[in-house]
Amino acid sequence: MEMFLDESKINRVFQTLHDMEKRIAQIECHLNLPTGQHVVLPDQTSQHSFSTNDALEFKIGQFWFAKIGIVVLAIGIVLALTFQYKNLPSFLPAVVGYFFVIGLFLFSHFLRNSFSFVSRYFFGGGLLLIYFSTLRLHFFSPNPLLTNRPILTGLLLAVVLLNLLISLRRKSVYLCGMSLTLGYITALVSENPMAIFMILTVLSAFAVYVRFKFQWKILLLSAIILTFFTHFVWFLNNPFLSGKIELVSAPGFNLLFVLLYILIFSLSNLLRERKFQEDNLDSSIAFLNSFGGFGLLTILTIITFRTDLAVYQLFASILFVGLSIAFWLREKSKYATFFYAIIGYSALSIAIIAQFQKPALFIWLCWQSLLVISTAIWFRSKFIVLANFVIYLFIFIASLITTRHSAAVSLSFGIVALMSARIMNWQKNRLELKTEYMRNAYLTTAFFIFPFAFYHIMPGGFVGLSWVGIAIFYYIMSIILHNKKYRWLALSTLLLTVGYVFFIGTLKLEPVFRIISFLVLGLALLIISILYTRSHTKSILKSNPE
Repeated sequence: MEMFLDESKINRVFQTLHDMEKRIAQIECHLNLPTGQHVVLPDQTSQHSFSTNDALEFKIGQFWFAKIGIVVLAIGIVLALTFQYKNLPSFLPAVVGYFFVIGLFLFSHFLRNSFSFVSRYFFGGGLLLIYFSTLRLHFFSPNPLLTNRPILTGLLLAVVLLNLLISLRRKSVYLCGMSLTLGYITALVSENPMAIFMILTVLSAFAVYVRFKFQWKILLLSAIILTFFTHFVWFLNNPFLSGKIELVSAPGFNLLFVLLYILIFSLSNLLRERKFQEDNLDSSIAFLNSFGGFGLLTILTIITFRTDLAVYQLFASILFVGLSIAFWLREKSKYATFFYAIIGYSALSIAIIAQFQKPALFIWLCWQSLLVISTAIWFRSKFIVLANFVIYLFIFIASLITTRHSAAVSLSFGIVALMSARIMNWQKNRLELKTEYMRNAYLTTAFFIFPFAFYHIMPGGFVGLSWVGIAIFYYIMSIILHNKKYRWLALSTLLLTVGYVFFIGTLKLEPVFRIISFLVLGLALLIISILYTRSHTKSILKSNPE
């Protein structure tokens, strides 16, 4: 039927005919054949062109109205099926629904050639009505025909399986998406926790399968949202069926299924062929899977399953950090690695907070910072390195505000600062740092933390002496590592010690400790001065050997 042909298709047909005519003419000329009478083709720009308004009008009238009409018709039939008929046998609405299904399939068959797009819509509507007709056997009736919920669940799953197989055969992402949605509804209808979790797991795996087979990434995104949402609805006691919101407290192993969903969905990107580059949809999949799954797990553990909070957050941390490492090793993924790593670090922090009390809590969080910066440098993530330093400072400030001074806490923060700076210097080419701001920031932090720690650890008379010891340690590090930054730390610490001895030691120290502090500090300054003089002399001699 010509009136239903698309303008662009008509133009391509005539263009192809013109090209073929030219090539035939060239062949005739090359073979010295008599030239046949050319067929004058209609002008494609004048006879078969529609204005933009006409094209939009036909698009709305031909396609949009067909879609809307089928949707409106399907809704009307569903409303008729769900209406409670008091004076009719309980089986009759379901039987009528199945007859409607047969009618839609017949219409789809008869229109498959002349109105193929309408035929497809009728077919999809029929598949949808099979499900609701089966659902009508139990619901929407004061005296349901089928009262056994497991049998109903089995019938609905059979319908969903049939729909999925048909959608795969037809390679229709829309039918597949509709069938998956019906599968999630079936999970809630079952009202059995184990059945719900198993159905969600199977549907998650199926969504990953069709992503590999047909590259239906949008369908996978929908499956991620529906899976986490369905599990959360179960946690709220399925208010769509129960009519009230209550927090479910059992079974506790449902948290393992949340981690299983995350793992299954992550495989969709992790196992894809290497020839496919990470695009926006892949990044969206990783984002929804990581943040959505972690958000659901955190809500469940904090609100109801608090006794399992530390354990499951630790499991989540291992899973997410493991996934970030796997994505980095396999394809150097930028976004997936970042999303899973950030969530892994957050889960570990929550596990530490849930498990330990102050001040041990701050020690563990401090050493976690070292783990974060080590993996962040490996992942070449400047953002994580910067964010880790800011969080490190906040944790240290929080430890000062919320707890009495602890020597172990302060020393841990100082040691971690030095080790972080050393790791960054060791792997500076991997991180591609053009400046040394971050390393200097960690060294500056250590410069303040160590004197502060020893000020509280040591008795008043030994504070100045301990600071001299810190300076000597920095000088030793500068010799071992051949790094002048540690010499600057030593010089600064000695200057700080001079100020302390002169202004604090003179007023507060006992005479014996005051004398010892002055003698030791003065002797240390003289020795260092002599060493600098010898070093400077040697450098002059090397530069001017004559």
